[in-house]
Amino acid sequence: MTNFFKQAQATIVSLLFFTFLLGGVYPLLTLAIAQTAFHAQAEGSLIHDDKGQVIGSRLIGQTFSQPQYLWGRLSATGPAPYNAGASSGSNLGVNNPALIDAVKGRIDALNGPKPVPVDLVTASASGLDPEISPAAAAYQVPRIAASRHISEAAVTETIARSTKDRTFGILGEPRVNVLEVNLRLDGKLK
Repeated sequence: MTNFFKQAQATIVSLLFFTFLLGGVYPLLTLAIAQTAFHAQAEGSLIHDDKGQVIGSRLIGQTFSQPQYLWGRLSATGPAPYNAGASSGSNLGVNNPALIDAVKGRIDALNGPKPVPVDLVTASASGLDPEISPAAAAYQVPRIAASRHISEAAVTETIARSTKDRTFGILGEPRVNVLEVNLRLDGKLK
């Protein structure tokens, strides 16, 4: 019976030690490193206005439907678009009538030349994408310039300032942050 108690004691001590180490020390150390080395990212990559109020995040898309704004990807989250608590794709297959109708509706709303870049008429896997392709942004330049009564060159330059290249020059694709462009167009972000 003493062997059993030695085994139980070793098991309980190990459990407490690893709970303390992996449930306490490691998360706190990770938090300290993240807050120190990557503070903005650890706080959600938030964008603030000149009064310090949070406008949005560089990591979560927002709905823009007015013609003077750059439009992002469709969001399949429910019950509201870009709901981070309900991140999901639509799970609609390419032959699903609901998806076909949604795509046709978005193409009609864009009211531009054909073909339309695919990321303007489909939702992402998460439903939260804050970025679109440079082709999708360029497609919208004439509409934005006309509705704001500014030159297409000015809109294109604003988009270029919010365009990020591939990560480390090789990972992913070039992308445009929709919120950043719209804030720059409104003069709220430099």
